[in-house]
Amino acid sequence: MNPWPNPHIASMPDLRFSSLKLINSKNELTTIEPATPFKIYVCGITPYDATHLGHAATYIAFDLINRYQQSAGNQINFVENVTDIDDPLLVRAKRDSLDWKVLADNQVNLFLTDMTALRVIPPAHLVKVTSSMKIIEDFIERLDQRGFLYQVGRDHYFSVEDFLDQMPLSNDDAIKVFSERGGDPERAGKKHPLDPVVWLAHQGDDPAWESKFGLGRPGWHVECTAIAVNYLDNGNADPIIHIQGGGSDLIFPHHYMSEQIVKAAYGRGFAKNFVHSAMIHLDGEKMSKSKGNLVFVSKLLSEGIDPMVIRWALLSGHYQQDRSWNEELLLKSTSQVNLLRSVLAQSEVDATSELMQSIVADIANNLDTPSALSRLLLWAKSSQSSPKVNESGLVSRGIDSLLGLAL
Repeated sequence: MNPWPNPHIASMPDLRFSSLKLINSKNELTTIEPATPFKIYVCGITPYDATHLGHAATYIAFDLINRYQQSAGNQINFVENVTDIDDPLLVRAKRDSLDWKVLADNQVNLFLTDMTALRVIPPAHLVKVTSSMKIIEDFIERLDQRGFLYQVGRDHYFSVEDFLDQMPLSNDDAIKVFSERGGDPERAGKKHPLDPVVWLAHQGDDPAWESKFGLGRPGWHVECTAIAVNYLDNGNADPIIHIQGGGSDLIFPHHYMSEQIVKAAYGRGFAKNFVHSAMIHLDGEKMSKSKGNLVFVSKLLSEGIDPMVIRWALLSGHYQQDRSWNEELLLKSTSQVNLLRSVLAQSEVDATSELMQSIVADIANNLDTPSALSRLLLWAKSSQSSPKVNESGLVSRGIDSLLGLAL
């Protein structure tokens, strides 16, 4: 499907770009070396509702990686999926008496509008699961040929038992989380409680597709792996991609299972690094659909909130630390954006070269946006009291390209 418009990334030849350093999901500091192309896969939305602030924070975090690599002159191949067929979507469609396709399309269109407003660079490929059934079917067939597929009733499961030596949590905890996040550990006939379904047989009036595995639809974990490998594998890379990204709630089981499924299908690793963004809370309480406290980007925009204020507010906390959204943060971010805008409108400002190089260094240091924004505010205040040079345009272009802040 067509992604949203691509914002301009200005050239910054006078700045020095070192290799990006990120803390991966094993809590290891890793250097992200340039590659041609640099391959990133980020899990996209399940469009049963619009983009909430947790989504926005995640996509802004990986947008920073994309922006940094592009600004450093590296070629990027960025792929993102849209899980436009899944249980939560079908449940909401039935609850609200909506056609599931109409619901999905409406929410996807909102998502595209939100990403455009927030100046997130679109992926090279934004791929719907419903447009990828042949890709997914071929991937599942590969699992079958390598002996990792089996049936329980009419459903098909991936046998994960050979790949459980590096789980990020104990077996008992894994089974508990697996059950809470769409798994069926207690189903009779399974070889192992953690085996995930990869092809679910047709039930009732649910949508379904014909395949070699019967009429049905794919399971969650195999969808991302099939799409990522199809668009990013060059046939011999090990691991296949450089970064697998998403929110921290995807670490287990989704990204863990994705990694094991690729190992089983190809005998190679999936991602060199798994990188995850933290959760956004509302007034100190975790946002979730079940609690009914999600804050949607589209609603904030409809209320007249400046999208650059939303982006600034989300950048003001570190992407790997849980943080809270509240009215105080919104008001503070509005004031700070207004201050910076007023300074950028001046004919003369404080010196800029050291500022911009320091911001590059902050981003290279595990996307340290709180430090970068603090530098900008100090510079803005200094520019009000002692302007020296006619270089506000350099800062405007630089923070737009590096931070996605069009002020």
